[in-house]
Amino acid sequence: MEKVGRNLLRDAAYERLRAAIVDGTLEPGLILRGDDIAERLGLSRAPIRDALSRLTTEGLVESKPQSFTRVTPLVEKDVRDAAAVVGAMHDLALRSVALSAEQLDRMRAAGERFAAAVRAGDLDAALEADDALHAVPVLACGNAAAAMTIERFTPLIRRAERLLWASPHGERSIRQHDELIAALSEPDTTRALAVNRTIWGHIHQGDDRAAD
Repeated sequence: MEKVGRNLLRDAAYERLRAAIVDGTLEPGLILRGDDIAERLGLSRAPIRDALSRLTTEGLVESKPQSFTRVTPLVEKDVRDAAAVVGAMHDLALRSVALSAEQLDRMRAAGERFAAAVRAGDLDAALEADDALHAVPVLACGNAAAAMTIERFTPLIRRAERLLWASPHGERSIRQHDELIAALSEPDTTRALAVNRTIWGHIHQGDDRAAD
């Protein structure tokens, strides 16, 4: 058996830390100490340092030399900017595809899971279902750059989405998913694009705790 490579440890540290920031385990403003994180994850400092550097470039962590490294506050403008980029990539996908009946059925099934999860207050399941629903046209269009851009910026808006779907706005998101699927079923690309822009435009509005 081959030894676990340093890159794998770095990736594992990155994925664990990113997930903890997105789900609120590591809350906005929390000071991050490399030694403490390394001990909790059972890793050395090197992969933790690499992971924190990557998270800094992605806007989830901020650092002031010789002072602190912390989880970034939830800032409305950052959420809004990220949602605009992610929404534009989904626009690109929707313009590029005509979905099959099987693909539309997958979106419907994901929409049903999303609705059930929101109403049950299961935010992890809601996030998974939302990913599955929106991934259908993205995967169908086959644009790897669009998919990578969505992956890059989605964590910035996940914290806001958790607040959004824990509020009355969750029911609005359910309706918007239904409207998107209906438009794609017709198909009516113009309508689908309009619904998509509404979906991503509303994300930052659900977080009343974001800073200006």
